[in-house]
Amino acid sequence: MKYSDMFKIKPGSSVRLDRIDPGFKDKHEDQASALDEIEKYAHRLREQQYLLYAENKRSLLIILQAMDAGGKDGTINHVLGSMNPQGTRVYGFKAPSAEEASHDFLWRIHQAAPHRGQVAIFNRSHYEDVLVSRVHNLVPKKVWSKRFDQINDFEKNLVENGTHILKFYLHISEDEQLRRFRQRIDDPARQWKISESDYMERERWDDYTKAFEEAMNKCSSKHAPWFVIPANHKWFRNLAVSQIVAETLESLKIEFPEPTVDIKEMKKKYHKAEEEEAAKRAKKADGKNSKKGKK
Repeated sequence: MKYSDMFKIKPGSSVRLDRIDPGFKDKHEDQASALDEIEKYAHRLREQQYLLYAENKRSLLIILQAMDAGGKDGTINHVLGSMNPQGTRVYGFKAPSAEEASHDFLWRIHQAAPHRGQVAIFNRSHYEDVLVSRVHNLVPKKVWSKRFDQINDFEKNLVENGTHILKFYLHISEDEQLRRFRQRIDDPARQWKISESDYMERERWDDYTKAFEEAMNKCSSKHAPWFVIPANHKWFRNLAVSQIVAETLESLKIEFPEPTVDIKEMKKKYHKAEEEEAAKRAKKADGKNSKKGKK
């Protein structure tokens, strides 16, 4: 199944998250039945990212957004971690610093945009300024409501300069979020991730849902689409995201760049040099052996 078609928010459509099943897992019963596909797309991701890095002409920006405990870190670790770190960078956007807050809201985002040949992954992003800022009334509506057009213009500018953009909303249910919170409390290796504010933010679930829906409705475009990924099952989330990213990169038809030297001439020159060097070593070895024989 082509998940890019299934989960894409078409421009101009009206997404309703309560009508999308966060527990969807397609034909697969469990992780074991999906493992071969997950590994296949991880391999394709590695190949395509290497081509992107070698070509050094275009870039890819992947944006991850979700409710708390939605799986942004897990997606980075299990899906995008299959790429070569030399050509990837991950940015986490939390509350802006004093310097960042003194600029326009896109200033810090633009600095993190991927350069040619690179994949950049945003753990949260510029969309926080139409989500958190809206839900917590950090700025008035007349301010955050203008940001949708500013975001669209910003993303269009990136695309026109060679960056391809994929935006993923990792969709979990309220019950699944609570289950993951409990896991964090009970697991010493995860306790550092939980805080009182996580539970307090649950009280604003409906407000965040409305904010996410409007952001996706107004900012899903042909050149920078939003995808709603069912994410209650972590393994299915990994499969869907990796398939969409791999197939997007493959659609770019990236090829290795032409060599900057005359390969024929280099082969002729250095193969001959290698043969001559090997002959010298063999002659030297024969001389040593003959001396040993005389002794």
